[in-house]
Amino acid sequence: MELQGRVALVTGAGSGIGEAAAKLLARAGAKVAVLSHTGEEVQKTAEAIRAEGGEALVLVADVAEDLGMKHAVAEVISTFGRLDIVVANAGINGVWAPIDDLTPEEWDRTVNTNLRGAFLTLHHSVPHLKKAGSGSIIITASINGTRTFTSAGATAYSCTKAAQVAMAQMAALELAKHNIRVNAVCPGRIGTEITDNTHKRNEEEARFPAEYPAGDIPLTGTVAGTSEDVAELILFLASDRARHITGTPVWIDGAQSLLM
Repeated sequence: MELQGRVALVTGAGSGIGEAAAKLLARAGAKVAVLSHTGEEVQKTAEAIRAEGGEALVLVADVAEDLGMKHAVAEVISTFGRLDIVVANAGINGVWAPIDDLTPEEWDRTVNTNLRGAFLTLHHSVPHLKKAGSGSIIITASINGTRTFTSAGATAYSCTKAAQVAMAQMAALELAKHNIRVNAVCPGRIGTEITDNTHKRNEEEARFPAEYPAGDIPLTGTVAGTSEDVAELILFLASDRARHITGTPVWIDGAQSLLM
């Protein structure tokens, strides 16, 4: 129960990495506010936490909407009285297409959800972390745009992930004097539903031939990592065990990105 007495906000908590992180933080003793733009799925996350004896608050908001995020964070404070841990996890793969085929509207949707969403999450949360006198922020980025650039057509997605790492590093320096740590987790291939929601178009036009050894994840072969694997890293970075780690992107990919 190393997070006993602390309050966490997890965005994109209705499935995948966000759901796994929310449940694990609750098991470690944190009160967890679970946020998603879909009320039904995030309600299930909250119910699972409560079934194990934890405390959960359901929040429904679009991370790209300023007023919605302002109200969501205010509800966290109204309910739990403080905020200590922020997991800015909400994101989409969006449309993967050649850069001259990708529409401005498709670009904007990916950028707004992934990058503006992360910014607004931090923007509204940081004042409360400052008030608490300490805190930990974890941003879910990716190996795409940080170590690998071979995902055909993933320009918008990769740009947002590169920018999220820059955001974490800038914020780490800015907030260090407040004893607030900011880190980024960069997963490789993880068995989540986000890949099912990727919309690919004319990707062969954007593809550059690349050859990899048999088994594209050196550590596990063809077996993808799990949301729970990433959740364990998020718990570590949220805890006092990571008290001297800030401004750091941590790749969690079984060495997958070292091949690309």
